[in-house]
Amino acid sequence: MSGRPRRAPGPRPASRPARASGAARPPRPGRQGTLRLGNPRPRLRLFGIVLTLVMLAFTVRLLQVQAVDASTYASKADVNRYITVPLAAERGTVTDRDGVALATTVDAYDITADPYLFTPEQAKVPDAPAQAAELLAPILGVDEETLTERLSHAERRYVVLARQQSPQVWRQITDLKRTLAGSGRNVLAGVYSEEHAKRVYPNRRLAAGVLGFVNSEGEGRGGLEAKYEKVLAGRDGTITYAQSGGRQVPTAGERERPAQPGSDVELTLDRDIQWAAQRAIEEQVEKSRADRGYVIVQDVRTGEILAMANAPGYDPGDLSKADASALGNPAVQDAYEPGSTSKVMSMAAVLEEGAADPDTHVVVPNRLPRADRSFADDVDHPTWYLTLNGVLAKSSNIGTILAVEQLGDTQKEVNRVLHSYLRKFGIGRKTGLDFPGETPGILAEPEEWNASQQYTIPFGQGLSINAVQAASVYSTIANGGVRVEPSLVRGTTGPDGAWTPAPKPKRNRVVSEKTARTLATMLESVVDDWEGTGTTARIPGYRVAGKTGTANRVDPDTGRYNGYTSSFAGFAPADTPRVTVYCAVQNPRQGSYFGSQVCGPVYQEVMKYTLKALRIPPTGTEPPRLPVTFEPGD
Repeated sequence: MSGRPRRAPGPRPASRPARASGAARPPRPGRQGTLRLGNPRPRLRLFGIVLTLVMLAFTVRLLQVQAVDASTYASKADVNRYITVPLAAERGTVTDRDGVALATTVDAYDITADPYLFTPEQAKVPDAPAQAAELLAPILGVDEETLTERLSHAERRYVVLARQQSPQVWRQITDLKRTLAGSGRNVLAGVYSEEHAKRVYPNRRLAAGVLGFVNSEGEGRGGLEAKYEKVLAGRDGTITYAQSGGRQVPTAGERERPAQPGSDVELTLDRDIQWAAQRAIEEQVEKSRADRGYVIVQDVRTGEILAMANAPGYDPGDLSKADASALGNPAVQDAYEPGSTSKVMSMAAVLEEGAADPDTHVVVPNRLPRADRSFADDVDHPTWYLTLNGVLAKSSNIGTILAVEQLGDTQKEVNRVLHSYLRKFGIGRKTGLDFPGETPGILAEPEEWNASQQYTIPFGQGLSINAVQAASVYSTIANGGVRVEPSLVRGTTGPDGAWTPAPKPKRNRVVSEKTARTLATMLESVVDDWEGTGTTARIPGYRVAGKTGTANRVDPDTGRYNGYTSSFAGFAPADTPRVTVYCAVQNPRQGSYFGSQVCGPVYQEVMKYTLKALRIPPTGTEPPRLPVTFEPGD
């Protein structure tokens, strides 16, 4: 059987008529006799219309970008613009004379932010500043309101949230940022850090009055930190770079002006001697319940200050706990009446002018009427028969007045001569340290001395000084009568390692070497002779020269006399002097107020330590023991 379907039964179609033989085939519909091309115009019209539509679309989009949405696209481009941030210079180190760091820097960070990235459009949350502040406040120790306010200034591209934070603080923030990034809502994306070294004081309170402190911006605002601000600070640099989404674009390049580190400053202070002086004066101020006190240790040959201690003190690395009244450097900023330690200048004038010598007899009554008052010594006594040496040893006010009166034929001339010596010793003028806030003291011109002053100034009342001036007076005598300007800085070391020594201190002769040696011997009687007032300052094996002082104190709050200033000054070894130590305590309110009892022990402790630290041996010689008294009729 065939697979083809059968035709259905039915009538067959009629047969096609037979084409006549030789007849022509009729042409098929649609075929031409010749080949013809299609018309191109429709295609060209279509292409033109499409091209016009494309150009129109580009034109509309361009108008939209440049006119309608210009501000929107400018804001988006703003995210990627170049920004400039500072590069903080590393602050120089302050060291003692042996290179031990007293003020230095450690790694720290300023925590900064880009407020623009905290806007709702960039942060994708409506209250990003508040959320970020809530997270950062407990880490930075800054209140939320302050942080929120700083992060809300969208017109800024750079704000500082907290300065000089430890590496641990920045590590906490980066860990928090990493955690938030994983959640898709990183409100801390715009928080960054900049390296900004932190100022630290390794010895805390030690020499704080000298060193001073820096503020939160890292700028010196007290003591030598302020005085040498330009030297220590160096010069900050800048870096300009492109950022996108708060991150630096590494391929966009950057422009950097490197920071120049500050220079190191080497002081004349000896850390160990400073420690001994500070410990001694702090203990005495606390024991005496005094307002404050100071100790100066000076090299008599060079004028260099080996220690400058104040009590009470403060920690310059933590000013939040500091008492405002303790800030500063009272050793050079306080002006006070010195009392009997000043008598050594009166004696220097008397000896230098040839008005008397150590053996000159001075009859000292119990009272001495002068001008409108009657002068007395610190104790009632029968008439004393003292030598000039004895007047100094027993610290007689009356004897000093009588000796000074020999300087001229008239009181006016006496005043003029004494004033000239006080000025040469450095009273009434700056010490030469050029320390911030330093007082020159008060010394009126001789023609301005009133009836009382012309008799009180010879024994140390009616003029005022600072502690460094007082120490310098004794160093001048110890140095053979030549005053060497005090100094605190030995030199600086620049970023390139180059050493620049400090200018040499000025030197000027005040009294002759003979007068200075005579005074040194007389000052030994104060300490060595049992009739002297300074026996508490003795140091076994050493010859010690010194002088006590007990002065009425002017209350800085009322301007009236209230309380006392207790002091002691001296040098050792007395026959070959190397070191001067000066101590003063203001307004001791417990126990004795006499300089011999309050400051004599401090002097002895500090001097003993200093001689040992500098390895200065005893000279092994015996003092000459000048006479203190004489027998009437001799």
